[in-house]
Amino acid sequence: MSFQQGLSGLAGASKSLDVIGNNVANASTVGFKSAQAQFADMYANSMNRSGNSPVGIGVTVANVQQAFTQGNVTTTNNPLDIAINGDGFFRMQGSLTDSSPLYGRNGQFQLDKNGYIINPSEKGAYLTGWLGTVTGGDPVPLQIDTSNIPATQTTNVASKLNLDSRLTGIAPATTPFVFSDTSTYNSTTGVTVYDSLGNSYNVQTYYVKNATTSTATTTDWDVYTTVDGVAYPAFVAPATQAKVGTLTFDSNGILTSAQPAATLNLTAKAGASFAAAGITLNYTGTTQTGAAFATVAQSQDGKGPGVLSSFSIGKDGLITGSYSNGDTKTLGQVLLVNFANPNGLQPLGSNLYTATSDAGTPLIGTPTTGQFGVLQARSVEDSNVDLTTELVNMIVAQRVYQANSQTIKVQDTVLQTLVSLR
Repeated sequence: MSFQQGLSGLAGASKSLDVIGNNVANASTVGFKSAQAQFADMYANSMNRSGNSPVGIGVTVANVQQAFTQGNVTTTNNPLDIAINGDGFFRMQGSLTDSSPLYGRNGQFQLDKNGYIINPSEKGAYLTGWLGTVTGGDPVPLQIDTSNIPATQTTNVASKLNLDSRLTGIAPATTPFVFSDTSTYNSTTGVTVYDSLGNSYNVQTYYVKNATTSTATTTDWDVYTTVDGVAYPAFVAPATQAKVGTLTFDSNGILTSAQPAATLNLTAKAGASFAAAGITLNYTGTTQTGAAFATVAQSQDGKGPGVLSSFSIGKDGLITGSYSNGDTKTLGQVLLVNFANPNGLQPLGSNLYTATSDAGTPLIGTPTTGQFGVLQARSVEDSNVDLTTELVNMIVAQRVYQANSQTIKVQDTVLQTLVSLR
């Protein structure tokens, strides 16, 4: 009788429609991988080892296999969205106390109230990786460190200037140098420096062409400074403010003194302190030519304390924090996991899988290295479901269902004919 074959065909076609329906339902689910029902024929065993019946007894669903092919990568506006372009899975864990690994390709991440990176599942699985600059070791939940970074004390101020050789110096009627009197100096520059606690100081530097000490082959420029609007070094009126150094140029306008200006040892604010060496004023590269005064380049190596303003994730998984003082810092690194047989992963829902023995040993590594793919920040991997293909498969499964129904109907007609014999 063909009832058994027809019933198994109906069950198989129904299972195929279930799989297709699930694919269609998840056509817009980020990181979803389509599945396919795989079938096998069935034969009845014969007694006395005389062989199987040459007529099969139907069909069975052998496996529902997922296709781990690459989905399209779509850009987003969320800095925590990450797409894997290539092989690999994100490694997650269900909670801070449960370190059992979970895997998935859905890179729609977000921060929880404690700064941990979690996925959008109902309870939120924690994305794991390596914290700080350490690569390797046991993966841990990734947490964005929002603490401030300390200040960097200024030790060097580098100024590259051009001083105007056409100036003849300050007239005696306007000497001595007084920083509040613009007629007593030729040019000035300013820079902000920092102490060990990040307190800022405005150092203003003044340049006075000294006609008295200049010779036929050299030209001297005296350098004076103020700190936060106060003469440095400090003096008591009516004494004359002391210069902090002298810039000497040869007849070609080349600076001849190695370190022309003295070291600044500033009075600290709020209990902070400078190193004993203080701050060096470095004028390497400064010239004197027949052109207007210009600041060619100026820099200083100190920074105030930094507040985390943003962070980004690179293609290699490095999480880099950007701070308000211009510094950057590596906060951690996202890792990837691959398997010899991804189809051995057991789906858990919420785009998560758990590994079984069929998947093989998890291979942990860094994105962009070896067999692992590249991470794309502000992007997500779309579902790899092809709706056109699925709709065609749905039509085929429907026809298979109808054909098996017809098999049962024909068998019923044959049985009725037999029963009606007299």
